[in-house]
Amino acid sequence: MQTIIFLGSNKSGSSRDAIRAASDMGYFTVLLTDRRKWIKQREEFPDVHQMVLMDRLLDKEKIFRQLSKINNQGKQIKAFVSFIDPFVSLAAEISKELGLQEVSVAALFKMEDKTRFRDELQNNPVTPHFSICLLDKDENELFKEHVKKLPAILKSPVSNGSKDVIKVNSKEEFTEAVQHFRNQLGQDPLLIEEFISGPQYLIEVLVHNSNTTIVAIIEQEISSMNRFIITGYHMPARLSKHARETLNESIGQVMKDIGLSHGTCHLEMRWTEGEWKLIEINPRISGSAINQMILESTGISLVKETLKLHLGEKPDLTPSKVEYVSAEFITVETQGRLVKVTGKNKAKKIDGVKMVYVKPRKGSVLTPPLSMGDRYAYVLASSSDPLKAKEIAKRAAGEIKFYIEPL
Repeated sequence: MQTIIFLGSNKSGSSRDAIRAASDMGYFTVLLTDRRKWIKQREEFPDVHQMVLMDRLLDKEKIFRQLSKINNQGKQIKAFVSFIDPFVSLAAEISKELGLQEVSVAALFKMEDKTRFRDELQNNPVTPHFSICLLDKDENELFKEHVKKLPAILKSPVSNGSKDVIKVNSKEEFTEAVQHFRNQLGQDPLLIEEFISGPQYLIEVLVHNSNTTIVAIIEQEISSMNRFIITGYHMPARLSKHARETLNESIGQVMKDIGLSHGTCHLEMRWTEGEWKLIEINPRISGSAINQMILESTGISLVKETLKLHLGEKPDLTPSKVEYVSAEFITVETQGRLVKVTGKNKAKKIDGVKMVYVKPRKGSVLTPPLSMGDRYAYVLASSSDPLKAKEIAKRAAGEIKFYIEPL
């Protein structure tokens, strides 16, 4: 029985899309998960043919014990992959040790930590000024030593989804942020970067045998400038010829410098003063609605083509259509317990709406956004006109209402 094993997954989004894609491709799917409650919700995972509960997904020895059991069940492992942090490079390393298709393990490992990829790309012109800061001095000394210009960005090296990414506009805000990170990181390093202004774009990249393909360029709308919560995505992004040409050059050089010759990643970049600056890079497709956006816009299932890359097959990244697609995400303004959600069916009926997704269940505690995980619903809409796609998505999102009672 030809099998693809997934190390971790979210309940929805690109990582779950990948499991569905593997099932549709005819593979037996096995999910190694540390989400205990999913065992009780097993009927909600029909695309997961076998679910294995583990207490630690980063424990390589325990993973190999599970793989031995799976082999003894007569299953032939064809790929071992992960689509979520922080398991991507570990999955690639295990894949290599199993004698499966190799991907660029070292490059994926560098991308999993912001200090590692900043160090690797420090001489690349896309890299903004940055400093790696040890929290072994008082805030005044740290400010003098590491902050050259305000505003500045403070980041945990291993954060994702905009968790623990804080913009500071003053010395006082810097002090508060450092105190926050001391509580979060202890004595672990802190990354301090210059703030880059300008429109921000998400770039999805697949590299097959050293051939780099930009699969998607998606414009991002950022609604909270202190925590960088992205509430709007628009694809394909409309760029000038010059911006597109320099982006191709920049991406090619980044892949070369970081050593990604076989694998996937996504980058967040800003176009500022006629040049590109790298904000983030991650060793996987972006999560949430991004795979669905790319599928609606181009006809390409990026998770499926990524699986083909891991299976030793040649990905097909030829678009079968060109549609403008917008995704609008919904957050809440106050903390409380969810009583009910209305408007989902009404939003679905609007012409041009492709998908409506509401994440929390009744009784869940909702909070104003401090990370991308605090986005509680989204609407996906498409049109042959970019402004129309955006208007439909915003109108449909406006139909969805969260009713919350204070805690």
